[in-house]
Amino acid sequence: MWWRLNRSVWSKGRGEGNRRAFRKVVERGDPPGLLAYSGPDAVGWMAIAPREDYPGLGRSRILKPLDDKPVWSVTCFFVARGFRRQGVTVALLKAAAKYARGRGARMLEGYPSEPESSTIADAWVFTGLAGAFRRAGFREAARPSAKRPIMRRAVRA
Repeated sequence: MWWRLNRSVWSKGRGEGNRRAFRKVVERGDPPGLLAYSGPDAVGWMAIAPREDYPGLGRSRILKPLDDKPVWSVTCFFVARGFRRQGVTVALLKAAAKYARGRGARMLEGYPSEPESSTIADAWVFTGLAGAFRRAGFREAARPSAKRPIMRRAVRA
């Protein structure tokens, strides 16, 4: 909900309030993301939606729109601890291209971290890592800050 709500609403809703707000997004019927499975178990999740569903991106001083092209945004990941560094994020990103294309998208955009070392805490890479985006066919479209590229991938109709 970080990207979907203004900061004061998000802060007031910390915990259960934001969980209820997210439940409402799910109940509207338009999936807010994709799940990755290992057998019957969900091991990863990725948020994906048209950029306009994430007003927080427009308020960010470094993640403002690059142009007027309509894009779908990949904003957040979770991968279960035992499945990290095994390609789950890359698989989710590849699935995102297929999912978005099926809903009429032409361009995917993500906002991963590109840390200076590999010892960054998991909590700071919830937007993904640039290397995973590259492996999934994304290219750097802009670099508004040293550690935060904006990456894009065209999806074919």
